[in-house]
Amino acid sequence: MSRTGKKAITVPNGVTANMADGQLSVKGPKGTLSMPLADEVSYEIGDGTISVKPNNETKRARSFWGMQRTLIQNLVTGVTEGFSKTLEITGVGYRATAQGKTLKLQLGYSHDVNFAVPEGIEIKTPDQTTVEISGIDKQKVGQVAAEIRRWRKPEPYKGKGIKYRGEYIFRKEGKKK
Repeated sequence: MSRTGKKAITVPNGVTANMADGQLSVKGPKGTLSMPLADEVSYEIGDGTISVKPNNETKRARSFWGMQRTLIQNLVTGVTEGFSKTLEITGVGYRATAQGKTLKLQLGYSHDVNFAVPEGIEIKTPDQTTVEISGIDKQKVGQVAAEIRRWRKPEPYKGKGIKYRGEYIFRKEGKKK
């Protein structure tokens, strides 16, 4: 039995959920999100709740049960609160500036890196070493953060690079004389 799947998803006031043509769409104050429904799981939209149950006891149906419930919860959270990730840039001369739909990164290369911000994502730079990524789609926010971080991952000797806020960088000792 899935502990996650058993819990019903509460739909807050101002959020509506509809099922049509194998798609679940959730509309809230921040926008609209939709996802395809899996055939292995049955869905019930009740009075202020959405519940998910497996159709049978196969391993695939039980696997989808908790995952589908979590994906629906992410849709509801996204249209009400949204998601955000914060990146921190460490290193001499490393900086970032948001210019409209482009994030300009100076990361020690011979040229600046211009990162095009995808649709539905908002990027802010409160200071030169902090990048805040926000949006309503959790997967998209995480993907954009990973693509930005990929330009200069933190290295273990000096800790220079782009890291997530709160991420621990395992530090190594340099060579000795």
